[in-house]
Amino acid sequence: MKKKIAVIGSTGSIGTQTLDVVMQHPEHFEIVGLSAGSNIELFVEQVNRFRPQKASIANKSLADQIRPQLPQGVELFYGEEGLVEVAAGTDAETVLTAIVGSAGLPATLAAISEGKNIALANKETLVTAGHLVTDLAKKKGVALLPVDSEHSAIFQCLNGENLEDVQQITLTASGGSFRDLTRDQLQHVTVEDALKHPNWSMGAKITIDSATMVNKGLEVIEANWLFGLGFEQIGVLLHPESIVHSFVEYRDGSVIAQLGSPDMRVPIQYALTYPQRWKSTTKRLSLAEVGKLHFREMDFERFPCLRLAFECGKIGGTAPTVYNAANEVAVARFLNQEISFLKIEQIIETALASHHVLDNPDLETIKEADRWARSLASTI
Repeated sequence: MKKKIAVIGSTGSIGTQTLDVVMQHPEHFEIVGLSAGSNIELFVEQVNRFRPQKASIANKSLADQIRPQLPQGVELFYGEEGLVEVAAGTDAETVLTAIVGSAGLPATLAAISEGKNIALANKETLVTAGHLVTDLAKKKGVALLPVDSEHSAIFQCLNGENLEDVQQITLTASGGSFRDLTRDQLQHVTVEDALKHPNWSMGAKITIDSATMVNKGLEVIEANWLFGLGFEQIGVLLHPESIVHSFVEYRDGSVIAQLGSPDMRVPIQYALTYPQRWKSTTKRLSLAEVGKLHFREMDFERFPCLRLAFECGKIGGTAPTVYNAANEVAVARFLNQEISFLKIEQIIETALASHHVLDNPDLETIKEADRWARSLASTI
């Protein structure tokens, strides 16, 4: 019997690579739900190819535009309601959440409430509402399967081990487009420069986050929720080659690492097939060909956004929500060439300094903190 899957964010980098994996194993997977933003040409192609039960697009105008182009039998929705329908309103067993930003939170919670396993590529979900997501997943007996290469690596390194034996986990970071530039050299970098990631094929927002190290900061907070480890047990190491995706050090001194070529289809497939491993067409890693691997200690003065993430994670409450929301607005402004690259971190720090943190927030409090941070970040 085929495993039924819904994909939230199907036209993005992770979404399209997920569908690549599905097409490699057509006898094992069935797509029953697809959602996208505004890339209607690709989305229409996907819906016609996979013929899901339900599909959703960003807004009513786009829905009206594409409706005549979709096959009969596909129910079309739009907006936040549409995301929830695709995530929770089909008979999908697993929902892969690949939408960028905090917009994926309501759909993820709805899917968990319906007892669906979550293949999580949307790190903002746990950053903004980790306590709500993990508590509900435990209550419903739902698996949260990491898709990010770093969290997938840690997940694999922890297989069969006792969490009590873990000394520390270390997330590796490529350093992004500007890893070899000084702070002074960052003064005049362009959007085009920032989007040239040396290792990974990712969307624009995540590529910018990689350059600022916000992406790694979000991953640190996500790791805290996924693995139940304190922030003092989470480290970050600069690793330009992106071959060692992350590693775990145990209290007896053993270190277990997960290695592989930098290809997101590997962790995506593992999340969809866990606990099984299926054959993949991705490029095999040859350590002899690689020759050398390099590692450097993380410089928190060079990458202040990572320092801010650790601070937010330790504070908890609404602080990570503000961190994430302010960053989303700042990155959008940078991509629109409204602000400089270094202004991104200034906006985040100003928003955090201006925020009164609320502990143990409910969903409405989280949404309000998110709205407040976005409003402030748009004016700084």
